[in-house]
Amino acid sequence: MFHIYCPYCEEHREEEEFHAKGQAHIARPPAPDDCSDREWGEFLYFRDNPRGLHHELWVHAAGCRKFFNITRDTQTYEIRETYKIGDQPAVSTNPDQ
Repeated sequence: MFHIYCPYCEEHREEEEFHAKGQAHIARPPAPDDCSDREWGEFLYFRDNPRGLHHELWVHAAGCRKFFNITRDTQTYEIRETYKIGDQPAVSTNPDQ
């Protein structure tokens, strides 16, 4: 078991209180009615699944029930940072930066 820091509650809590919701920072198409079926399907269903650092969306389901982002290494499960929705990550997933 590991502990996750909730940036809203400002404390570490057991992982069972949280649920991963997928890739973070996915921009909704600006004009969804103008999207083709293919474009809309790609927005809804296709996500990155990298090996290494990845920004993920999580929810504190058994706590404050707020969504936040985590930068996590998918190979080691190490959580590098947690940050509120709307904030920018301090850790880059781009190896060139």
